[in-house]
Amino acid sequence: MLTVDFDRLGLRPGERILDMGCGAGRHAFEAYRRGGDVIALDQDVEELENVRELLVAMGEEGQVPEGASADVKEGDALALPFGDGEFDRVVAAEVLEHIPDDLGAISELARVLRPGGTMAVTVPRWLPEAVCWALSTEYHSNPGGHIRIYTDAELETKLRGAGLELVGKDHVHGLHTPYWWIKCAVGVRKERHPLVRAYHQVLVWDIMKRPLATRLAERVLDPLVGKSLVLYLRKPAG
Repeated sequence: MLTVDFDRLGLRPGERILDMGCGAGRHAFEAYRRGGDVIALDQDVEELENVRELLVAMGEEGQVPEGASADVKEGDALALPFGDGEFDRVVAAEVLEHIPDDLGAISELARVLRPGGTMAVTVPRWLPEAVCWALSTEYHSNPGGHIRIYTDAELETKLRGAGLELVGKDHVHGLHTPYWWIKCAVGVRKERHPLVRAYHQVLVWDIMKRPLATRLAERVLDPLVGKSLVLYLRKPAG
């Protein structure tokens, strides 16, 4: 399930792309499928090894265009191990809400993006996230969890402060917001609760089948309670 629209990001085959805080690798995999020269970066070494194995398997099974490349790298968002302007595209999906020094991380993201390059930054949207925090302390108080709730204006201001231009904005995953409200209400670790299991089946159905009913529901829900805020940005040339 992608949060970033790669058509809006503008990734083309052969371009170098950084997936910062790649997690399980969903955006790195999509960038690789599209022929990008992908670097998936994270601090979780075990997670990175899983991502590496899947990237290798994609290449061996012919799921990527000829000439595409991908690798993983352990690293810190506040000291990215790359040169200035090294990447054509940058993705930072659901990462900044975990980092105490988010301004430092944003500065690093802007530094490694080439002039004229584009970036996609996603964070949990204010309203759905505020409801989750109100319903459950456990949702956000675990080590490494969410430490802030962004308003659209706050995130836009911080990214503009790093010299980036806002070129697009979206709210996505409206179907997922009720799922997390249910989990927060009944207990975030109660995966076998009947309501949680029932709604999870709906989400799996949506992801696997993409039926018209859920697509129409998402069109209605995304602008109202989309779980994620997505900003598309450009680093000015010159």
